[in-house]
Amino acid sequence: MPFNTELTRRLGITVPIVQGGMQHVGYAELASAVSNAGGLGILTALIFPDPEGLRQEIRRCRTMTKKPFGVNITLLPALVPPNYDAYAQVVIDEGVKIVETAGNSPGPVISKLKKAGCIVLHKCTTIRHAQSAIKLGVDFLSIDGFECAGHVGESDITNFILLSKARQTLKVPFIASGGFADGQGLAAALCLGAAGVNMGTRFLCTVESPIHIKIKEAIVNAEETDTALVLRRWRNTTRLYRNKVTEQALKVEQESKTGEFSEIAPYVSGKRGREVFINGDPEYGVWTAGQVIGLIHDIPNCKDLITRIEKEAEATLTEKTGLFTIAAPSAKL
Repeated sequence: MPFNTELTRRLGITVPIVQGGMQHVGYAELASAVSNAGGLGILTALIFPDPEGLRQEIRRCRTMTKKPFGVNITLLPALVPPNYDAYAQVVIDEGVKIVETAGNSPGPVISKLKKAGCIVLHKCTTIRHAQSAIKLGVDFLSIDGFECAGHVGESDITNFILLSKARQTLKVPFIASGGFADGQGLAAALCLGAAGVNMGTRFLCTVESPIHIKIKEAIVNAEETDTALVLRRWRNTTRLYRNKVTEQALKVEQESKTGEFSEIAPYVSGKRGREVFINGDPEYGVWTAGQVIGLIHDIPNCKDLITRIEKEAEATLTEKTGLFTIAAPSAKL
């Protein structure tokens, strides 16, 4: 049963699954594998220290897939912000037509991308932020529930409520993000009104994911309780894999008398997090993972994973729609 949703039609994909942009992970190997399997692969712009690095990766990805793929541009607070405009210009110059945006004050970047004819998928954690994004002209909203990895927002609203609220209130098609790993989840998202799903942690644990096998094995062995929320004190709440460094960071956050970010900064270093994916030591630094780690039990290649999800979703939708039957009218006596 081929899927036919707003997401598959507009993006030119066959399965309504988007690989979310992930720092240290969204390279051409993973993005092309997802796209070749029928989903939408995403390169992560800020993996590359300058826009030219992104340009070369886009060109490399094009040698690995002829299918549509996108680029993630996430705008986050920084002492010296990246040149987001320059990254967006590279996307435009290279003819990439699908962009996932996220983060703070994305208006100028979204405006630039829309003027160039790009399809913009914007990630948000509240309906209020989604409504603001609609005013900016985004094409799809990626509704990110509290279960997700990384930046969860400050509202703590799970996807079951967020998706139903999105269905009730939003006039723009939306994607379900956070907590998805299988076909049953995809079927549920579609029934709740989503046009597809966005998966990050599930794609982190695939053959093509460019991280150490021991980190993939740590995900397989983890439970849904093995994450922690850090940086709430600074209203930058982030869901991380629970390890020794995460626990140390939490201790500093809870016990700091000054509330100075400099006290916790060494524990939440992105550089150490990147090293985790290279050296394979899950305890070396902090790294993001969603509660969905409790639903991940293997390390498939992207093709097998997406094919499996597609079949599971089809079987689930077929089975559940069969539960509803209309009784024949009773014969008159």
